[in-house]
Amino acid sequence: MISTELELFAGYCQIHLFDDGSMTDLGDAWTEEAVLDHLAVDTDAMAVGTTVNVNVAVTVEMLEAAPEDDSAEFDHVVEGSLQVRSGRLVVMGCTDYEPEAARFGVAAGLVRVRAARSNLAEADRAGIDSDDDPATTERLRLQVWPGPHADPVVIKRWEPLEA
Repeated sequence: MISTELELFAGYCQIHLFDDGSMTDLGDAWTEEAVLDHLAVDTDAMAVGTTVNVNVAVTVEMLEAAPEDDSAEFDHVVEGSLQVRSGRLVVMGCTDYEPEAARFGVAAGLVRVRAARSNLAEADRAGIDSDDDPATTERLRLQVWPGPHADPVVIKRWEPLEA
């Protein structure tokens, strides 16, 4: 396993993953269901929704096979598939400058991505100030492994408490 820690600006409450060179516009992928699931998926790109519109702590794990289910340790967990023809997966905030974005080598072809988010209640409560303190920063773990295409799925859903 290769693990990389990033701090990314979740502009428009989104973190994007896509095949290097993809021209996909995820605007149409944000269906009503995708908004509820915090996951918008297209053929070679996906966006993970975040609770906050500030910096989030992102861990990217490149795996050889599907990971064990540890969803009990997280608030919200979703999975989706995408095609990475180039063998390079780009991970960036929605509004980041793509040429400077993090890139990860993967076997060219289909990959599965599990997005597991944590610290959501604290981040939601702190809002725009959530990235001022690690205790309130939203955390996102992205696990990527080769795998056949499968429809997006919500493994665990987080529902914010109403004020």
